[in-house]
Amino acid sequence: MITHIQGKLIEKTPTSIVIDCNGVGYSINISLHTFSQIPEKENVKLFTHLQVREDSHTLFGFSSKLEREIFRLLISVSGIGASIARTMLSSLSPNQVMDAIAQNDIATIQSVKGIGSKTAQRVVLDLKDKILKVYGLDDVSTTSSNTNKNEALSALETLGFTRKQAERVCDIVVKENPNASVETIIKQALKNL
Repeated sequence: MITHIQGKLIEKTPTSIVIDCNGVGYSINISLHTFSQIPEKENVKLFTHLQVREDSHTLFGFSSKLEREIFRLLISVSGIGASIARTMLSSLSPNQVMDAIAQNDIATIQSVKGIGSKTAQRVVLDLKDKILKVYGLDDVSTTSSNTNKNEALSALETLGFTRKQAERVCDIVVKENPNASVETIIKQALKNL
């Protein structure tokens, strides 16, 4: 198993990169999240997952071990292949995927292109216990802060801010103060928008 590749960045696109490692060029599939994390410098290191099939060996690269672990959990679910898992990690950050699974947020998972309601339910059903146990998330407290965050997001959208913009700021506020009330989240978010 190839666990990581470190070398000179030769080519970079939103879906793949080429890393030269001692004269051998490795083409590595990446998510948009990883694409945004890769620095523009020459030397890069990606954590990898090698998918071996009858007709191909495909490398997937990730900017963090957490993202790789989430990818591996996702592809362990029946109905989720590597391309859908990569699409999910392109649409949502690894933390957003973990939060959605931990909080039974099927709508967020279903918002990813290629995932229907049954597949989204299967993702939550198969992975919730693993996510809660492995990453030590507290089911109850996370849910209440997520409810407050969602209410704050709705309010900010009503005020005319885009969902992505508001979500980014709300995530920062909730991370700093997990027990923040809806009002607190909105006030802090408005200061940063």
